[in-house]
Amino acid sequence: MAPTGQPNHRPIGDTVKDIDRTAPVIVELQTTIAATPETLWQLHTDIDSWPNWNAGIDKALLRGGFVEGSVFEWETAGLSISSSIVEVLPQRRTVWGGPAHGIDGVHVWMFEPTADGTVVTTLESWAGAPVEADPEGMRAALEGSLLAWLDALKGAAERGRG
Repeated sequence: MAPTGQPNHRPIGDTVKDIDRTAPVIVELQTTIAATPETLWQLHTDIDSWPNWNAGIDKALLRGGFVEGSVFEWETAGLSISSSIVEVLPQRRTVWGGPAHGIDGVHVWMFEPTADGTVVTTLESWAGAPVEADPEGMRAALEGSLLAWLDALKGAAERGRG
């Protein structure tokens, strides 16, 4: 436990390329999608088109290409978020994050080809005062959001829409 007044998590600016393993809320989900990593990568990295296939995202705008150091602005559940991309391993892994409304979030996506398509794993950590005030409520909200995102990605990829 960190001393009072000291954060017990690592901010995204410390070139962290993983979730915050000490965060009060961590959610990890996985699904197999009957699509190639190339198809999933196209949907995943075309941030401006997220609202076309993910009903949970109201707006999304990538400033620059989908590369390390780029920033994208997006809105979900009535919240405006600015995320920084910190790792891009094409068709394999992405990491982005940043502070939003008192929550320090780090989001990892991984894509692993299999005989049945692609295993998609998403991990996200949340830390900060709002999370510490209601970790179970925040965990439930994050899990619901990530489940919906995976379902939307699966639907778009398997129907060939994006």
